Amino acid sequence: MHKILTLNNISAAGLDRLPRDGYEVASEFQHPDAILLRSFKMHDMEIPETLKAVGRAGAGVNNIPLDKMSEKGVCVFNAPGANSNAVKELVIAGMLLACRNIGQAWDFAKNLEGNDGEIGKATEAGKKNYGGFELPGRTLGVVGLGAIGVRIANAAVSLGMNVIGFDPGITVKGAWQLDAAVKQAGSVDELLNNSDFITFHVPLIDATKDLINEERLKSMKDNVVVLNFARGGIVDDEAMVKALDDGKAYAYVCDFPTNLLKNHPRVITLPHLGASTREAEENCAIMVADQVKNYLENGNVENSVNFPEVSMPRTEGGFRLAVVNSNVPNMLGQISSDLANAGLNIIDMLNKSRDDIAYTLVDVDKEVPESVINELAAIEGVLAVRAIG
Repeated sequence: MHKILTLNNISAAGLDRLPRDGYEVASEFQHPDAILLRSFKMHDMEIPETLKAVGRAGAGVNNIPLDKMSEKGVCVFNAPGANSNAVKELVIAGMLLACRNIGQAWDFAKNLEGNDGEIGKATEAGKKNYGGFELPGRTLGVVGLGAIGVRIANAAVSLGMNVIGFDPGITVKGAWQLDAAVKQAGSVDELLNNSDFITFHVPLIDATKDLINEERLKSMKDNVVVLNFARGGIVDDEAMVKALDDGKAYAYVCDFPTNLLKNHPRVITLPHLGASTREAEENCAIMVADQVKNYLENGNVENSVNFPEVSMPRTEGGFRLAVVNSNVPNMLGQISSDLANAGLNIIDMLNKSRDDIAYTLVDVDKEVPESVINELAAIEGVLAVRAIG
């Protein structure tokens, strides 16, 4: 029986993927095999020795101590693309809110006073202050062309916009999904300097912190609209407000309210709504539940942020072993030798590495004794070993 600890409310659509005859799911466990979470911050949490996997029902993993997990041989999964439609729709809405001054116009209309005739006259007199512009023919720059960025780029093309994108790490799969009309920028600065709207879909790391700063804002187009539904910190808020106050930028739309931003007349702040739809929450929960289940039952790895992608069909009549180790020489030889010394014949084997982590799946012809598992675990550099039923 696998024990799954939930640190946040996880959609029932995801939990239903874990059959009750093989899984026990609860919000309190002393010795869980896996953890499912959304925004819970794990950095100060004591990591259980029994933990084998963590599933983040979303894309970002800033709330998970990845280094600590890797050191303990714990595989961390996320759900890239499961919330992509929700974020896409919010970015399109954000562009429309900004270019049509909808927030400011709404506030104006809400605060009108008098009888209906007086309100009608005030409406006609005041509407000229909220005139905006349309999207077709404008240029959208998309920084980050993963599952979300690709959807946004394609949607903007459908709306008649010119689109340029930048992502040095774009996958072949992502490139195939991208509309042929999307142009490639040679650098972040080339994209920033040629866009009327800019949207970010990258993680917050050292290379992306303050990607929009005072110096870059000076070289960007006049009346640029900046949208940030990725992570707080990618845009330098103080520099952004200064550009708005100076008339350089037209609007800033973001998912991360602060005291500096929330009352500014040219800023629209939302309460981190990017993936806050029922459909997105269900999609994320289903994806991570399936991935964690496959890992616990078969050792396969899909959409991990710290392990290599590994998928090996089960061998009929075989007994499976999974080994996580530091990516150093001769580990595979030592593992094979220990199995051979125990009289275990290898039927199939798959070994892959990613950065400092290597992962091996082995199917052998006999059940692996506990003594062999202990021998393997004692090899210097081995982080975790388990027999998979």
